[in-house]
Amino acid sequence: MDQTLKGKHIVLGISGGIAAYKSAYLLRLFIKAGAEVQVVITPNGKEFITPATLAALSGKPVVSEFFAANTGEWHSHVDLGLWSDLMVVAPATASTIGKMANGIADNMLITTYLSAKSPVMVAPAMDLDMWAHPSTQRNVATLESYGVEIIQPAAGELASHLVGKGRMAEPEEILKRVERHFSRRESLKGKKVLVTAGPTYEDIDPVRFIGNYSSGKMGFAIAEEAARRGADVTLIAGPVSLETPHSGISRINVRSAVQMLEEAMKAFRDCDIAVLSAAVADYAPEKRSDRKIKRENTDGLTIRLVKNPDIAAALGAEKGNRTLVGFALETDHEIENALGKMRKKSLDMIVLNSLQNPLAGFNKDTNQVTIIKSDGSETEYPAKTKKQVACDIIDEIEAFADKR
Repeated sequence: MDQTLKGKHIVLGISGGIAAYKSAYLLRLFIKAGAEVQVVITPNGKEFITPATLAALSGKPVVSEFFAANTGEWHSHVDLGLWSDLMVVAPATASTIGKMANGIADNMLITTYLSAKSPVMVAPAMDLDMWAHPSTQRNVATLESYGVEIIQPAAGELASHLVGKGRMAEPEEILKRVERHFSRRESLKGKKVLVTAGPTYEDIDPVRFIGNYSSGKMGFAIAEEAARRGADVTLIAGPVSLETPHSGISRINVRSAVQMLEEAMKAFRDCDIAVLSAAVADYAPEKRSDRKIKRENTDGLTIRLVKNPDIAAALGAEKGNRTLVGFALETDHEIENALGKMRKKSLDMIVLNSLQNPLAGFNKDTNQVTIIKSDGSETEYPAKTKKQVACDIIDEIEAFADKR
């Protein structure tokens, strides 16, 4: 029997939707797998499933109100947030998702979520039009930006008897996601991972530079996923406006390609895995003016560019037994160009981004990638959030390392 959940503390949040009946099955699966579960239910949730049923299954009194009706005992959402190893909200209605996204702490479930130190998963359940509404999608995107894992709803017949996307994922599917979450938590423990992210800026003068549109979101998502799995992560970041909340990430800020190469070479000596997702500028001005170049001083401006160092090639030449992963952003002959880059730079795998897909590219929260390995295998993934793509990339890296 799978022991992944044995002894784990799970807070199961239940909000007011017809899918709440599935929560009883999910609770039973968690208990059967060896987890200790505390149910927190919204007032509306009790209209769909009784606390007595949930308490019988969990072996614990169900928490719903801030104070016990008879004794006035305070139910501490802070203590629950510290106790849990994982919080799962299933079902999560449009209302609950909106409150979670915007910090509207008007019930015990939301205050517990806001106090949770553990990771959080959400399984939405609602009618198809509510799910598709821009406000719901914006709230879901907000939760994802906070690091909440969304277990996407399925398509099928809904409570309205309409057919479409909005059904809560089946309890067995949610259990698999939870088991995978816990099995991943220590999978990179003891490993040192180097990630480069964002653009580089190559200065022309004190106020102008050559750069690109990279936001760094993909690289930051990779660094956070590696840290969540227990790795000691060094993140070398170009000029971006992103936070690094995970304590397992040591961040080094750089500006130019030369600076990024210098820091990458230092970190590479001690690392086990390097993921080079930064969009490094290929060229830099041969000369940098110490003063702002004034327009009135010239009829035109010619800037001579010189090649920047190739960070992937430099690390590839020193690779040894390390796992080295590169990125390729192509506009045509994508597979051919990516394969050429992988072989030339001694990469173990390369992540191909295509600008042909409107959901991929710079400054987006989604990406669509094909991962190509040095053994010639290719895996094309559908468009996903960058956090989900980061999971796929780290999964591929771990699978590759296991075969070495």
